[in-house]
Amino acid sequence: QVQLVESGGDLVQPGGSLRLSCAASGNIFSLSAVGWYRQVAGKQRELVARITMDGSTNYADSVKGRFAISRDNAKNTGFLQMNSLKPEDTAVYYCRLTSLIGTIYWGQGTQVTVSS
Repeated sequence: QVQLVESGGDLVQPGGSLRLSCAASGNIFSLSAVGWYRQVAGKQRELVARITMDGSTNYADSVKGRFAISRDNAKNTGFLQMNSLKPEDTAVYYCRLTSLIGTIYWGQGTQVTVSS
């Protein structure tokens, strides 16, 4: 059973930075795509960034140039570096793993609040 644990969420001022981490148990991490999603209460969960097994990345237009997704397969950990944060980035951020056979795993989420 794969478990994902996110960390790094916090309260930060506009213009600040945070780095989210997603630690995975099990042995499928290196063969999985890693995605970061976010959700605001009352709205649908949306894709923020994704990195494939071979390192290809894609981003939501709203975060391009500000956020960077990466992965460390040796540590079974994914990261989301968030810079120039805006109040509209406030949300619960979730990590998602998609295995080679399409099985999806979600973390429990970490709260990011951008406010002065």
